[in-house]
Amino acid sequence: MELLEFARGPVLAAALAIMFAGSAWRLFGIFRLAKKPDYSEARSTALWAGRLRGIVSRMWPHPEFRGSATLATTNGYIYHIGLAIIVFAYLPHIRFIERLTGVRWPPLPEPVFYVAAGFTIVSLFIALLYRLTDPVLKLLSNFDDYFSWFVVMFAVLTGMLAIQHPFRPGAPFPPPGQPVLVAIHLLAVELLLIWLPFGKLAHAFLVFVSRGTTGAAMARKGARP
Repeated sequence: MELLEFARGPVLAAALAIMFAGSAWRLFGIFRLAKKPDYSEARSTALWAGRLRGIVSRMWPHPEFRGSATLATTNGYIYHIGLAIIVFAYLPHIRFIERLTGVRWPPLPEPVFYVAAGFTIVSLFIALLYRLTDPVLKLLSNFDDYFSWFVVMFAVLTGMLAIQHPFRPGAPFPPPGQPVLVAIHLLAVELLLIWLPFGKLAHAFLVFVSRGTTGAAMARKGARP
């Protein structure tokens, strides 16, 4: 079995199975936690409005912290939006998702993808530099933080290396002469999928759960998030 066939076959199936099973396990572990009794009188019953406020209000730092957190927050938006464009707006990736799910949508122009990829790579390096130089963030960082950064950057860089000429509708995928590079990129993505449910990358699907829960709790107490 060639490396590309191995990456597109058993490894991909195993990575997707681990990702979905691990994500379900994390969510099950959270929602099965016993709810602590709250003996105080509820000041508001608009919990869904509180959940929504909790999600939206934490999209940007509160005014008191904007002076010190604006750079990190803006940089975070840059690489998160860049990664979304890379994954969901690049034609080969859309075709890959279509092969798995049967769903497809129009891609963005290739120049948009290349600009987004460039900004994402630079932004990820800025995030790493910030983590290595900020005294508090450096103290709080652990293996999970650095390995999560590595698997994301590894997937992005190997994807860029696999591109040696533009991809066109109807062209074979992977392009002729690129199977090894495409296989390495696919293995990098599969490593990311396997790690996603177990590390801090799980915030991709837990962020709204945690922020919504906090917002509902604060709404019940009559506080604004």
